[in-house]
Amino acid sequence: MTSAPLVTVFGSLHYDIAVMGPARPRKGETVAGTSWHPKSGGKGGNQAVSAARVGIATSMIGAVADDDFGRFLITNLQRKNVDHTFVRRNSSQSTGMSVAIFDAEGDYGAVIVSGSNLTLGEADVAAAQDLLKKTTLLVLQSEIPDAANVAAAKAVKNAGGRVLINAAPARPLSNDLQEVVDIVVVNAIEAEMLAGVPMVETLDGAFEAAKALARVFPEVVVTAGGAGVAYANKDGAEIQIEALKVDVESTHGAGDEFIGVLAAEIASGKTMTDALQSANMAAAKLVSTPENDRV
Repeated sequence: MTSAPLVTVFGSLHYDIAVMGPARPRKGETVAGTSWHPKSGGKGGNQAVSAARVGIATSMIGAVADDDFGRFLITNLQRKNVDHTFVRRNSSQSTGMSVAIFDAEGDYGAVIVSGSNLTLGEADVAAAQDLLKKTTLLVLQSEIPDAANVAAAKAVKNAGGRVLINAAPARPLSNDLQEVVDIVVVNAIEAEMLAGVPMVETLDGAFEAAKALARVFPEVVVTAGGAGVAYANKDGAEIQIEALKVDVESTHGAGDEFIGVLAAEIASGKTMTDALQSANMAAAKLVSTPENDRV
C-alpha cells in the first residue's frame, strides 16, 4: 500500500443529455422543452470527479468508444484531475449515454444506454493490477457487470485496501460481491430492496434500514434525500445526520456527489462522522445549484 491515499473508481461513464422542461411527459405526450445541454455522467465518472475535487489522488477505470462522446468524457476526466490511464477505448460498442428530462421543480427521469460499460471485466482488472494494489479505497456501482466488480474488489482487498459500493441502480448483490465489500451506500429505494424493509421516507426509517443491512455488511450508509443520512456498522456504531435545509434547484447527481466526497474523506483517514458531514454538505450545495451553473 502507498502512504499517499488513493481513490480508484471502477465503473460507468455516460455522455449525458440534460433536457429542461416545464414537466416530464406522460405516456404518449409531447412536452415543449426550454433548453438542453450535454454533460459528463455515469455514476462512476461523476463519483471520480467529486472525489478528485476534494483534492485526493483519484483514478478511473472504465470503457468508452473511440467516438465523439468518448472523447468528450476523457477530456472531462483530464480537466477535472482524474487519472484516466485505464479508461479503455472499445471498438465493439458505442459510448454509454443517457437522456435526463427535468421538470420545473428540478426532479427528473432518465434513460441510460450502457454501451461500452457492459464490456468491462477481468481483462480491465488485470491491466490495472499495479493501480489496484496501491488503492486505499475502491469505489464500485451497479452499472457494470457484477463479475467485473467482484474481480476488482478482490484485487484491492488482497492488497490491503477497502471497498465501497454504491448499490445503484437497485439490484441484488451476488454472494461473491457481498463477501468482499466493506461499505455499502444506498438511497431509500435501494435500501428498501436490499433490506426488505417498508418504504424509507424518514431519517428514522433510513436508520432502521441501515441497521438491518449491517447484519450483512460491515458498514452501511443509507441516504434519505431531504430527511438526511443514517449509518450503522456490525459493531453497533450508529450515526444520524439531518439534511441541510436548502432551496432545491435540481436533485440530479446529488447521490454521486455525496459518494465521491464520502470516499475521498474516508480514504484520507477522516472519521465516519466527519466524512458523512462533509458529504452531506457537498450534496446540499450541489442540489441548491442550478444545472446550468454547475462546473
